[in-house]
Amino acid sequence: MKIYKNLCMRCGGCVGVCPNLALELLNGAELIYYEEKCKKCGICENFCPVGAIKMEVRAQ
Repeated sequence: MKIYKNLCMRCGGCVGVCPNLALELLNGAELIYYEEKCKKCGICENFCPVGAIKMEVRAQ
């Protein structure tokens, strides 16, 4: 998963919809992604109003 921090509004919506607690908004200023918790379900990507979250295949 890739988070485009330049697009992120830090609204916290993605944090609220993540069923695996893979995202956290620290002090309303920084979005943290916990890869080990992420199940790649895409709910956060679909919820983000500005397209700041994208499920992308990682280069090997």
